[in-house]
Amino acid sequence: MKRILTLFAVLALAVSAMADEGMWIPMLLGRNEADMQKAGMRITAKDIYDINNACLKDAIILFNQGCTGEFVSGQGLFLTNHHCGYSYITQHSTVEHDYLTNGFWATTHFEELPCPGLTATRLVRMEDVTAQVLEGVTAETPEAERNAIVESNIKKLKQRAENGTHYKAVIKPFYYGNQYFMYINEVFTDVRLVGAPPSNIGKFGGDTDNWMWPRHTGDFSMFRVYANQDNLPANYSRNNVPYKPLKFLEISLDGVEEGDFTFVFGYPGTTQRYVTSDAVQLAANIENPIRIDLRTIRLKHYNKAMNQSPAQRLKYASRVASIANGWKKWQGETQGINRLEGVAKKRQFEERFQQWANDKPQYYKVLPQLKEDYDYLRPIEVELTYFSEAVRASDFMNRANTYRQLANEEDEIKVAATSSKLKEETEKYFADFEQHTVVDRAIFIETFLYMWRAGYAPYLGAENVEAAAVEAKLAKIYDESMLNNKEKLLKFLDGYTVKSGKKLLKDPAVHLYDQAYNMAYDPQKISTYRQRYQDIQRLMRLYVKGMMEMQPDVNFFPDANLTLRVAYGHVEGFRPRDGVYYKPYSTLRGIMEKENPDIYDYVVEPKLKMLYSVKDFGPYGIEKTTYDTTWTDSANVTFFDISSKTTKDMPVGFIATNHTTGGNSGSPVLNADGRLIGINFDRCWEGTMSDLLFDPDYCRNICLDIRYCLFIIDKFAGAKYLVDEMTLVSSK
Repeated sequence: MKRILTLFAVLALAVSAMADEGMWIPMLLGRNEADMQKAGMRITAKDIYDINNACLKDAIILFNQGCTGEFVSGQGLFLTNHHCGYSYITQHSTVEHDYLTNGFWATTHFEELPCPGLTATRLVRMEDVTAQVLEGVTAETPEAERNAIVESNIKKLKQRAENGTHYKAVIKPFYYGNQYFMYINEVFTDVRLVGAPPSNIGKFGGDTDNWMWPRHTGDFSMFRVYANQDNLPANYSRNNVPYKPLKFLEISLDGVEEGDFTFVFGYPGTTQRYVTSDAVQLAANIENPIRIDLRTIRLKHYNKAMNQSPAQRLKYASRVASIANGWKKWQGETQGINRLEGVAKKRQFEERFQQWANDKPQYYKVLPQLKEDYDYLRPIEVELTYFSEAVRASDFMNRANTYRQLANEEDEIKVAATSSKLKEETEKYFADFEQHTVVDRAIFIETFLYMWRAGYAPYLGAENVEAAAVEAKLAKIYDESMLNNKEKLLKFLDGYTVKSGKKLLKDPAVHLYDQAYNMAYDPQKISTYRQRYQDIQRLMRLYVKGMMEMQPDVNFFPDANLTLRVAYGHVEGFRPRDGVYYKPYSTLRGIMEKENPDIYDYVVEPKLKMLYSVKDFGPYGIEKTTYDTTWTDSANVTFFDISSKTTKDMPVGFIATNHTTGGNSGSPVLNADGRLIGINFDRCWEGTMSDLLFDPDYCRNICLDIRYCLFIIDKFAGAKYLVDEMTLVSSK
């Protein structure tokens, strides 16, 4: 395992950390090659990233702007998570053709479903452009001027890189702007849905099991990239053909054993591993509790509606999944940080840094100034958290925001276009208004009331006003706003002009949103807020640079920023609490143990039950041999018998110590030979603090075993023609 001195472990812990931590830049992976091979890898860094030859990086794509996918055939077929493809599966679903509930499998290319707006991005190459980006910048350059120079240099570099090509260039900062890399990408816009299991497989366990281990979720979906006749990106056309990738992944049927080397290759979204104790305290113990409480309110009302009918379930499924994901993650993050005493350990490191920096003019004021900035920002951050999680919680207030913007528009041409568009949206919105208003009204009232009780909505009444009076006021606003009166609203929009804006601002909903927005986003306050964050960016750049100087032997990895990275580790269980050990595997038997026909998240598909009962797992299952010993004692003679029993089961998931985060969803999990063994889809709840602090004893990434994916495609869905596109390899 690699030895990385993590930020909190360099303190008075007496030993350096032994942790599978880090999200490493592919182009620089040669620095990690010896360590990876010592850990068990049997390929080279160039097999993973090589600009001169086809390599594993050519099989990896950024799925839209938040997940990862991997090519598994020479015909552009790729895998990602079910939850990544969720909105596109929902987009094609109706009550009559409910692909979300029942699954979807295209039997021909013609049946594959176009997904407008969905992109698949392949990295062509990357390069270090730090010198070019920072040309003209000195240590004395004021931050605003520095930002302008950097922005100008980036614009020129991107134009130069893209000129005369079909490529798109992206330049991103690393280590808070101490380094910059340019990514040259191919962006494919014709991406089609090929297959997805039923939700009772692809989302088995639902929000209850989300972030938890053991996990039994078949979290995968299949898409295909199409290109023009020259194999280049092209907008959707029936004349397009399946894309031929430079590289696609071979799939291993060998499975995993505890201790096996693994690596994840994908697009992690955001981490903040180097922030100070003030930032950790703000996130874990101030913002997270507010977010959790307010999302609990929303989930309560949406889940109640979803249990009332299939149509309601389909309507709110994607929304609930999105809300619940952060809601549960933040709970685990806060508990993990507090269990680790993360804030205290950060402060200990900061004390050590300050001692080192005291005789260094460049660094000695960094931490005091960071603390001053966070002290100023803390109350504003709390207020903005309430705004995003309470004011923006209901569709009612989000619509009020749209109409507030219309009311403030002074261009007659734009006003005419917007009001016309809003009339069309009004017709759609009121199509199921009677059902939706029950849910939305309850969310609006309860979230605003929560915010008022916390003292962040003074415009609803003074502190000595009874809660019942505030609740009645909120109900009146909802019921009397013309935003909830179709005929009145359409009539108002019919004759709408710039002069109508004053009247629109008097509508109780628009007026309420306007009050909340003006309080949270007071121009002077927000201007200072942004200046403070610019200062934090400047100070963090110095802080990270200072850390590197203070610890020259530490191999620092940059925070995740939705660029291609490699994380490596091992298949390994863990002990979440006293007396409990989690094995690193789960099987189909666990699905049967969890089955509960009365709980939607735990309904098991009848065909899956049948396949389990007859043990029809095809070439994807495993056999286990167990031994029983029997002792008998007769006439002072002891007999010792051993009997064996072989049972079949189907692997479903496994966990490993790879350092992952959001964006790694759908990432391939590869073995020592660079072959696909799983699809990353989650982290263990006890280790979700890994965006801020990494704990090798608890941080685990959760993976779908590729054999379960193949089993579902082949034996459950009867879509073996898709498996036949792939290259399966077994050494057994």
